[in-house]
Amino acid sequence: MGPIDFSTFVNELATLSGQAILPFFRTALAADDKSHGGAFDPVTEADRAGEAAMRQLIRRTFPTHGIVGEEFGTDGGDAEYVWVLDPIDGTKAFMAGLPVWGTLIGLLRLGAPVYGLMHQPFTAERFLGDGAGASYRGRQGERKLRVRSCAALSDALISTTSTHMFGPAELAAYQRVERETRIVRYGCDCYAYCMLAAGHIDLVIEAGLKPYDIVALIPIIEGAGGIVTTWTGESAAKGGSIVAAGDRRIHEAALALLNR
Repeated sequence: MGPIDFSTFVNELATLSGQAILPFFRTALAADDKSHGGAFDPVTEADRAGEAAMRQLIRRTFPTHGIVGEEFGTDGGDAEYVWVLDPIDGTKAFMAGLPVWGTLIGLLRLGAPVYGLMHQPFTAERFLGDGAGASYRGRQGERKLRVRSCAALSDALISTTSTHMFGPAELAAYQRVERETRIVRYGCDCYAYCMLAAGHIDLVIEAGLKPYDIVALIPIIEGAGGIVTTWTGESAAKGGSIVAAGDRRIHEAALALLNR
């Protein structure tokens, strides 16, 4: 299957999941807590509807492909091609009526991220990447995504969704980096990574991520010329503690401070 067909299919998945999810946004939707007594972890009808719609289309179109999803778990995780889905990345933002959530659709081939899309149906924005290039599609049309150059942490705009995602040692490490930067923004979930790819944010540092939180974003960031790894400089595809940067110089500087 060629890249054009593939791109068409991923956009179909985005459209379909958006149609399932958007009717719930800014409504009095019910949320269950799936943390079983831990930190509040809301899952909504919207999450389930979005993922169910995508799984159905993938199974119908590519019966041999595996699927990993936040809501319904793993099916055929050892297949050559595995779809990694997060119907609503940023459920808490979704529940607050804030448009900084998105649907993440990633594809692994032999365990490596090869394609990713972040869809924000409320703002009608799509961020796509295949590792070699990345593009943005919105109300103003389509354009290429490109990270911006940022030589020093003192010039950087850093983002993390919440400092509550860090354990005590991780928080101290994160704060060593944050103190060196110029501007800090909180609460943006997947949107921060897309803004990094678009050249508006320089650094995103997070911890406790699952594969479905990051797989789709890796080909977008790399396609835009950025770098995303774990805090120890390894592949980010399995999640964990993640650092994404638009410029390799501040990526290196951040890793040095995180691991001091």
